[in-house]
Amino acid sequence: MATERPSRLRVFSLNCWGIRFFSQLCTQRYEMIGELLGREQHDIALLQEVWSERDFLFLKRKLSSSHPYTHYFKSGVIGSGLAVFSRHRIQDALLYQYSLNGYPYMLRHGDWFGGKAVGLVIVEVSGLKAHVYVTHLHAEYSRAQDEYLPHRIVQSWELLQFVRHTSRGADLVVLGGDLNMHPQDLGNRLLRSHTGLRDCYTETEAFDGCEDGHTLIADNHFTKKQDLIPFEKGIRIDYILMKGSQRVSMKCESLSTTKGPVADKPFPYSDHEALTAELALLRLEDSRQHGSSDTLAVSDQMDVVTEACAVVKEGLCQTEALRDKAMRLMFGALLLLLLPLAMAFLPCSCSFSTVGLLGAVCIGLLLSGALLYLLFTTHIKVLKETEDQMMLTSNDLQTKLTGYGLSGSSSSNGSPELQPLSPFKREE
Repeated sequence: MATERPSRLRVFSLNCWGIRFFSQLCTQRYEMIGELLGREQHDIALLQEVWSERDFLFLKRKLSSSHPYTHYFKSGVIGSGLAVFSRHRIQDALLYQYSLNGYPYMLRHGDWFGGKAVGLVIVEVSGLKAHVYVTHLHAEYSRAQDEYLPHRIVQSWELLQFVRHTSRGADLVVLGGDLNMHPQDLGNRLLRSHTGLRDCYTETEAFDGCEDGHTLIADNHFTKKQDLIPFEKGIRIDYILMKGSQRVSMKCESLSTTKGPVADKPFPYSDHEALTAELALLRLEDSRQHGSSDTLAVSDQMDVVTEACAVVKEGLCQTEALRDKAMRLMFGALLLLLLPLAMAFLPCSCSFSTVGLLGAVCIGLLLSGALLYLLFTTHIKVLKETEDQMMLTSNDLQTKLTGYGLSGSSSSNGSPELQPLSPFKREE
């Protein structure tokens, strides 16, 4: 039974698309984003792709009155791009950088250079301890041939593990960010099934925004139409997820998105649409009466872990094949290196510059092969570790499932059995 009127938490999330010298109209758009945040007075703003610390510092100065508490998460070569602006004092912060994040030689994608990660800030809201997470996962560049799917599954697994192990003791949990996954994609199902996080879009009582909650839409001036193929109308890849506790129940009263063009402005805030969720927090008198910790049935959890494990295993085979190619490149370069060495010591008509050039090429190939071998060996270890963790989880779920089968539908001490999530109010 509730003991008092609900308090509220307004959460904002936006992928700012802030790649200096590459993203269009960065300076002007950050001005607009700052004006929006200052005007709307959200409790917490979760931003992604704030790649330049200069842009973060600009927003920090601009929002010093409305959002005096900030944290900028630094990782990778150019940073994580994650930033939090809060009206509530940030008590603590923690960053976890994902173990896999693409390949450094894929320059046209560039994800590897941004240290994709999940950031946590702990704030107090109306006397409640809130764990707020912001994250950005690896992009999907091809729906048909997604070479980064194993990396994104590993990131989803590490994200859910990070949330599970750091949110213990929290009264409420909020996660926002660009997951780069459709609502029913494997990584998304994995995350929600094992954390109990609920999607604000499917839970909200009122929605105002793009059709089907899309956050990447064709009507956006900056959107590349090829990114939407085969979903011409748009896709939903940005989320605000929530979970309560035994002390507080969380309800999404309303969710809204921006809709591409901004009134009185010549261009949108970003190539993504922003999300704003109005969350109601209701304290609970009876700790047993809460709906925020629902998880999928154990058998369904096992199914999604098994599916994820198969993807990781496939990624492991692919990466081992890449490592073998790198090894062959090294051996081939070593053999080729014998040719300029022989030419240098044997009488021949080749000039010294020709021999030197051939030797430099061979050494370059040898170093490239060695670096790729080390890279793929590291990736293999991460994939194997993730597979081992998934197997442990699967075995534990199997034990629970066997126990439920032996003990019946409920335990003797009256503790509630695991129930599946209630049907979504909104089709995903």
